Amino acid sequence: MSFPASKPHIIGILPARWGSTRFPGKPLHLIAGKPLIQHVWERCKLATKLSEIIIATDDHRIAEAVASFGGKAVMTSPDHPTGTDRLAEAIQQIPQATHILNIQGDEPLIDPELIDDLATALCNDPTLDMVTAANPLDPKDPVVADPNVVKVVLKLNGNALYFSRSPLPFFRNAVENLQVLRHKGIYGYRRDFLETFVTWPPSPLEQAESLEQLRALENGANIKVLLTTDTSPGVDTPEQALEIERILSSASH
Repeated sequence: MSFPASKPHIIGILPARWGSTRFPGKPLHLIAGKPLIQHVWERCKLATKLSEIIIATDDHRIAEAVASFGGKAVMTSPDHPTGTDRLAEAIQQIPQATHILNIQGDEPLIDPELIDDLATALCNDPTLDMVTAANPLDPKDPVVADPNVVKVVLKLNGNALYFSRSPLPFFRNAVENLQVLRHKGIYGYRRDFLETFVTWPPSPLEQAESLEQLRALENGANIKVLLTTDTSPGVDTPEQALEIERILSSASH
């Protein structure tokens, strides 16, 4: 696939917040000698479709660390209710951005090809407001019932129908080739859609499930979901950081 003639300017933004109830200072936690946020940034640098990579942060310690490894940080308010609001503030400082990829700052093993696939899908289809990704789960996997694992079901055209923390779908009957899909927290947006999205008030289903993407669906947005085999783990706790360090160490030997 090729991009349209008017070449888009695609910004990869990594939100990096200092305050975390479970893991304060997480972006600067050292894994194999480098801050977590540097590992994610280096993976993003391997993608070929991003025009620029920005780290949006609310803390000068993170901004200084980003500068020390050669990255670019923009300062944003510490008071944003969501990561999407932080993105919307960050792009005010990047007027040339036409499309934005929100890449979680705590996924140091994110697949660069997935980043490129999301960018390509978003830019090649002007009917899309957003794009995201999901990977198949075994319906018998215990994580299907885990409310911390978000599931998504699709329309027949591959766009999102609904996201939920509940098991989704509920299999009253066996249906051949119907998969359970785990949503990955990576999003792409058209700039104009992102700027509109943050002006909408939180929607009822969003508030019920505590899932921002439901605000987009409730307001009629088209969200393409790319299926991926990337199951790279994120880092939510120091224990998970140790597991990532073990994976990186075994990969380098």
